[in-house]
Amino acid sequence: MKAPIDKKFWHEFTLIAGCDEAGRGPLAGPVVAAAVILPRDFYHAEIDDSKKLSPAKREKLYKVITDSAVSYAFGTISVEVIDKVNILEATKLAMAQAINGLSHKPEIVLIDALKIDNLPLKQFPIIKGDTLSISIASASILAKVKRDSIMLEYHKLYPVYGFDKHKGYPTPFHRECIEKYGPCSIHRRSFRLVRS
Repeated sequence: MKAPIDKKFWHEFTLIAGCDEAGRGPLAGPVVAAAVILPRDFYHAEIDDSKKLSPAKREKLYKVITDSAVSYAFGTISVEVIDKVNILEATKLAMAQAINGLSHKPEIVLIDALKIDNLPLKQFPIIKGDTLSISIASASILAKVKRDSIMLEYHKLYPVYGFDKHKGYPTPFHRECIEKYGPCSIHRRSFRLVRS
């Protein structure tokens, strides 16, 4: 990330939180959000949208971010809640949970594309925020690493589905497994590809 948009916010605010999620698209497992407050004018050239980074690079940057952060927190919303309220609402709940879990109250929250209902804080949604904001990109890395670790634990319980490889995303192999074995307890029954 060359020139993060956060610089313009740091002119006006000190405590800026970035927030992003991992796990909106999978057919199984929770949705996980992370919120992170970085030190003012923090910069690290390798931090970028988590989807552009290898698992090894994400793990390395996870440590850099958590060691450097003023505060960080996670929100995790279960499959049961996703099926009850839908994935968009579950994502907002996870984000609110993460932001409310921060040990410092941010002055403003930069969010990847979404606006969170009933959040009593100044919000600034940014389209493609995980490629433009170092705070949002850092949150995307934290959320992705956290969710991947959860899915690796689920793989131990349900090894036939290959959660260690696809982390619940709708790969051809995962869809074949659902057809062959049926859905397990962490599959999202409200998702069309799980139902069909």
